[in-house]
Amino acid sequence: MKDNVLPLGEPELHFWLTRSVARVMQVDLSAAMARGLLSAQDYAAMVTRCRACPHVTHCAAWLGHGAMEHGKPLDACANRDILELLQ
Repeated sequence: MKDNVLPLGEPELHFWLTRSVARVMQVDLSAAMARGLLSAQDYAAMVTRCRACPHVTHCAAWLGHGAMEHGKPLDACANRDILELLQ
């Protein structure tokens, strides 16, 4: 029996995607960590959720074409809830 588990994406790419989506939302993840609003484990979990997301191509295209005008992540963003809390 074969599992339907997809491999995780490249850590560096998803680290930057996570930071970029946060920036679109005007969320500074480093500042949130410094203020104690986001733990290192929470940050790592955000990157891991991004790595497992099946919408990477759509997300990267969205970031490259006017995402800054939106101020919110894609509806399918795996980190949408936590980013909205930090916003």
